[in-house]
This record gives sequence, structure tokens and C-alpha cells, in this order.
Amino acid sequence: MKRPYERPQIHKLTANSLHKFGSATQNVCAEIDGIPVAKLLADFGSPLFVISEKTQRQKFRHAQNAFKSRYPKVQFSWSYKTNYLNAVCKIYHQEGSWAEVVSGFEYDKALKNGVLGHQIIFNGPHKSEEDLKKAVKNESFIHIDHLDELALLQNVVKDSQKSAKVAVRLNMETGVFPIWDRFGFNLENGQAAAVIDKIIASKNIDLVGLHCHIGTYILQPNAFAVATKKLCTLMKEIQKKHEITLQYLDLGGGFPSQNRLKGAYLQDEIPPIDDYAAAICDTLSDFGFNQNELPLLILETGRALIDDAGYLLGTVIASKILSDGRRATIADFGVNLLFTALWYNHKISVGTQKSVATENSVLYGPLCMNIDCLHENLQLPALEKGDSLVVHRVGAYNMTQWMQFIQLRPNVILIDKNGSANIIRSQETLETLNDLEA
Repeated sequence: MKRPYERPQIHKLTANSLHKFGSATQNVCAEIDGIPVAKLLADFGSPLFVISEKTQRQKFRHAQNAFKSRYPKVQFSWSYKTNYLNAVCKIYHQEGSWAEVVSGFEYDKALKNGVLGHQIIFNGPHKSEEDLKKAVKNESFIHIDHLDELALLQNVVKDSQKSAKVAVRLNMETGVFPIWDRFGFNLENGQAAAVIDKIIASKNIDLVGLHCHIGTYILQPNAFAVATKKLCTLMKEIQKKHEITLQYLDLGGGFPSQNRLKGAYLQDEIPPIDDYAAAICDTLSDFGFNQNELPLLILETGRALIDDAGYLLGTVIASKILSDGRRATIADFGVNLLFTALWYNHKISVGTQKSVATENSVLYGPLCMNIDCLHENLQLPALEKGDSLVVHRVGAYNMTQWMQFIQLRPNVILIDKNGSANIIRSQETLETLNDLEA
């Protein structure tokens, strides 16, 4: 069969070229946890999300050890919005993690996953009256985000037989800009002190903690040290003014994974989780709390625990030459599935060893939209239709922010600790959509 004619082009090829950091090498990922990529695609279809239980547990245990080896009272609370697939959440709960949720349906998911009510932290700016009633009944921790929420909660508990257990969400200056001041009450301008007075004066509402989430993908561990010291100082002020000893300080999340942000030059700039643990725990330990009043340290870590455990496998559907001479490779997955391609330069590997010669390529998805670009500057060998690709570190947010735009969402499988692959979310079909329509 004659191959279609393609006008010859001159391309700059790179065969293990040297740069100031060493030799450029081709990324090859032929298997995940012992299962060949080719077999995973053959058995479960392309594209395909893969979660590694082994990596999940390893990352959690490393992070937990980093904190617990430095401070005696630590509790992780899995961030449901990061990845709320039940199989994923249950692994963290088996490891001892509580649940941190930001919506009513996430709250219900946590309960159905076996999390006890007093081990659920309810964050977020939108909690309905029904959500608050449920949280009060189950003795969950409610983090107050704004005065309207406080007023709604006061109305919910005014005739209740149970008191609501609450914490105040704070925003503050930590040296990271812009300041995340959309959520909670500002510490520096007096908002926080005023709402704390209101809460303590409220009937059937018990202030038990302080909470902050200073941002996302924070690359400066010292920012957490600043936040920790400010929370500790406020805790002491509350104790002195109101004679109340709070139970916990919640430092939220925001620790980075090893993904590379667009615009970042060196991968090695990302600090390890141990640096964040040292910044937070050393500040707590050195603050001067009495042994019997040490607060519980709560962490809502998500991305740093799950990103490395997730992979997106796909297949090349076409290769073409752009007007500027660059090669464009088109995969069968797009930004509808890989939402984080909008802010990460993901590591992308080929599924089998190809020619050592590579060229500067653009990787596109299959969507009929010009914005469907997965990587703008990628060194790839000349790939052909049917070749496999592996995107690394996709466990965070892609399986909660994905959408069935043009393409339906694919299978998600979990490779368990015994090395078996199991579907944990089935691929969508046309009937999936039609069943929701009138």
C-alpha cells in the first residue's frame, strides 16, 4: 500500500545533545508498577488514567513521617477536591487520614467512605443550611469563611441540643504575593479578632481551632513558618482574653508536587516535604506552649500526596508539520482530561524506545479547539500513529476538573499493592449523558 506523499522538510534533530546540565535523554516509560503500558492500553482502552496504590501509600507515609518525627500531635486530613474517587480516598483513610471537604456532596462522600463525623473538616465559602445541620449533627468541624455563614449557623443552632464546633478561617501576609484574601477573615486589619469575639459570644457555638490556607504550590517553606507563628500568637491572645484553649491549628495545604510550573527553569527548585515540615513544626515547638496545651496540627495536603501516583496513558493519532517547520504530534487525549496542562509542563514519556534522534515538537490533543495544546516545547522522536505516550504526575485535580467536552471521560484504573489492575471508574458512554437528559 502506497504511503501518502509528504513534502520533505529539513528538521533540526537532537541525538543526546549536551547542555549546561548534562546530556539530553529520551524519556521512556514502558511499564507502571510492573505492568507494561502496552498491556494497560490493550486491556482498558486509550486514553486511560492509572493510579498507583503503592506510590500513594509511599508518599503519604513519607509526608506523615516528616511531620510526626518533628512534632507529637499531627493529623492529616485528605483534601477531597484534589481527587475524590472513592478508591483513592479510602487508601488515605486506611493510612489514618481524616477528610477535608468543601461541598455538601463531598461531605456525603466522606461519610459513605466510612469517615466518622468528628473526623471531617468542612471548609469552603458555600455551605447550605442543610449542610450545616448535617455537620452539627455529626459533630464535624465547621470552618467559618464569612459573616453570612456565621449568621446562618447561629440560626441553625439557636434551638439545637448540640453545639457547633467551629474554627475561623484566616488570611494574612506571609511573604507570598498576591495574598489569598478571598477566603476567610484578614488577620492584620482586625477582621479576625472581631469575628472571634462574635463566635465566642454566640449561643451553642464552640470555637475550637484556627485555620489558614495561604495559597497553592507555595515554593517558600518559610511562608508556612510565618503563618504558623501568627496562628500561635493569635491562639495565645484568645487564651489570655477569653480563657479558652483551642484544640487545633490547621495549616491547610499548598505544598507543591514535583511537577514543573510553566515559566519555571529548574526542576530542582521545588523543596522537599521535609523542608515544609521543619518550617511548621520547628515554629510550633519553639513557640513556648506548655506540654498540656500543645495544639493538634492539622494538614490538608492533597497535591503533594497524589500527583506522583497518577498517570495518563494515550496513543498518537497523527503527526504533521506546522507552518514554521516544527513537528506537531496529536494524541487521543486533550486538555479536557489533562486540565493541569494549562499551568504545568508535564513530564511526558514515550511508551517504547524510539530513535535516539529527537526534535522540538508541539503536542496537541484531539479537540477541535486551538487551545488544546498539551505541551508547547517538547523534545520527542518522530512518532507514528499508534505509538503510546505516558504523562506523569497527573493525580491531582485532573480527575475532578475533567469534562466530557467533545470526548467522553475514559476508564480510571488502580494498580493495587499486589500489582493487579482494577477499574475504579468506568468510561462514560453516550447513555451516561442521555440518562441525565429529559
